[in-house]
Amino acid sequence: MATSLPPSGDASRQAGMERSFAEAIALVTGASSGIGRAIALALAAKGTSLCLVGRNRDRLAEVKTAAHSAGAREVLAVPADLTDADDFERLTAAVGQVGDIDILVHCAGEYARAPLEAAAVTDMDALYAANLRAPYRLTQFFLPALRRRKGDILFINSTQGLAASADVGQFAATQHALKAVADSLRDEINATGVRVTTLHVGTTATPRQERIFAATGRPYAPDRLMQPDDVASAAIAVLGLPRSAEVTSLSIRPMQKP
Repeated sequence: MATSLPPSGDASRQAGMERSFAEAIALVTGASSGIGRAIALALAAKGTSLCLVGRNRDRLAEVKTAAHSAGAREVLAVPADLTDADDFERLTAAVGQVGDIDILVHCAGEYARAPLEAAAVTDMDALYAANLRAPYRLTQFFLPALRRRKGDILFINSTQGLAASADVGQFAATQHALKAVADSLRDEINATGVRVTTLHVGTTATPRQERIFAATGRPYAPDRLMQPDDVASAAIAVLGLPRSAEVTSLSIRPMQKP
């Protein structure tokens, strides 16, 4: 493999000390656009080494270039669909060669909306595969490394994972389930020094949100929405806490109603 990320350091894992982002390796899924891209670039600005995962090869290459310019020590970009078994194996093999990761950020996922009576079961299957099974499997794979590194797992969830609105029952069900996975996992591994946080994110100005507004016939005013950089700032604040503290769950939403 052409890119080799440097091994992360030990200083940030001492109790009471803030994380040294410049000594960390972070894996970010959904990194090719929106919130995932913003989090990846915020980590890059801290000097973090990055493993970027996304389905769009061209956009992921652009984020890799931007991450280098922002200050990332090293960047590995792996185009992959995490619901595809071959892509999953290729990703884990590539990341496995760079050493143990310190930070795992789950930001990839799918969205669909329809009233339950009309919703296609195949859509439910696709949402389950992308929003729940894929992050579940990825977390399983990297848990041994995260235990060794006393790392952080960050689930980017939706506020629909707290209270579901009409017409999004399929999507919201996967988000509620993802919260349950995070809560149970935290109880299992907290004593080993691994922190698990869920960010429940409200309406954010992303390409996905623009498509949602168009599909529902609402005027899209991104300046009234939360920005991806706002979510990234919250993520960095959570990940940068001293090891004596842990944010278990955080909800953020636009200050104004869309």
